[in-house]
Amino acid sequence: MNIMRPVTAAVLASSLSVPALAETQDSIYLNPFAGYQLFDHKRDLSETGTFGLGIEYRFLPNWALEAVYSRADANRKDAPGHSEFEEVRVDGTYYFAGPDAVWNPYLSVGAGHADFGMDDTGYNTAGTDHDETRVNLGGGVRYNISDRVSLRGDLREFHGIDESTFDTMVSLGLSVAFHRTTSEPEPAPEPAPKDSDNDGVPNSKDQCPNTPAGAEVNSRGCELDSDNDGVVNSKDQCPDTAIGAEVDKTGCEGVTETVETMDLRVQFPTNSAQIDDTYDAELLRVAEFMEENPETVAEIAGHTDSMGAANYNQNLSQQRAESVADRLISVHGIKADRVSAVGYGEAEPVATNDTAAGRAQNRRVEARIQVLR
Repeated sequence: MNIMRPVTAAVLASSLSVPALAETQDSIYLNPFAGYQLFDHKRDLSETGTFGLGIEYRFLPNWALEAVYSRADANRKDAPGHSEFEEVRVDGTYYFAGPDAVWNPYLSVGAGHADFGMDDTGYNTAGTDHDETRVNLGGGVRYNISDRVSLRGDLREFHGIDESTFDTMVSLGLSVAFHRTTSEPEPAPEPAPKDSDNDGVPNSKDQCPNTPAGAEVNSRGCELDSDNDGVVNSKDQCPDTAIGAEVDKTGCEGVTETVETMDLRVQFPTNSAQIDDTYDAELLRVAEFMEENPETVAEIAGHTDSMGAANYNQNLSQQRAESVADRLISVHGIKADRVSAVGYGEAEPVATNDTAAGRAQNRRVEARIQVLR
């Protein structure tokens, strides 16, 4: 019998039947073994020693496939002669413990091809060469001496399909392991939810999608109103008003009346809120009026045309109003509690936004001089 051909075929069959799985570690074992085989009485063969070699592929922590070659030289019981026995089989094995455990009990099932060959006297169990298909069921335990070397004890029952025979074998083997470690790919990061106004609340949950940059918001994405006076924190100049108090649009108690509105001829660079001393003469008109009327306060109101996004225009008008208010305080000496800055964006046009001239009129800064009534 050609030994290498069936062994090669069995190893190839076992490797093709294993799915390509990315595991932390897989192992290949070389399993030489020696055993004792008891044949069915129909075979007329004496019990005999059996020797073999297995190549086992443990592709999952608890699962393995093994290609096995074994041979024996069994004497006849009731007549002279002997049988040169050879077998190739493939077994599937389930381990009850992981490969790192010291004790690895297992169950196996498999099938193979056995050849009870004739000796030189011309005799064997059937009087001629006899090939047979055998299936097997068995179990055993692997004892890990180290990461590379282990002992394996095995008990197995074979069933010859052709003549309904039952053979038994017990064996002890020494295994040498060859390990391969593989890395699973890192999972792709989940895409971050879109948050258009950058307030920390994703668009899908944001009930106020255009809050100003930096504003404090609640879980719904709406600006906070800490004193519950109806004016959000970013515009509330009196953040601690009493509960139920009547407040104006700046969040302060009382009602203000605008007694004078001054258009300030202040021009800003494109997309900028920076100003210098070029416009101090304009601001001086406001400062002098307020000094002459100490009971007044000033709201610096910033406005834009309708070009661009409304949220962007709102933020830009607020920044420009704050720049003018800061200079009125720091350069012209008006007390900070008499000056406020409010950006109205494109909400209060004084001319059409359909023409260049109209848009120019709408890009303005106003000083609204007010008194408390």
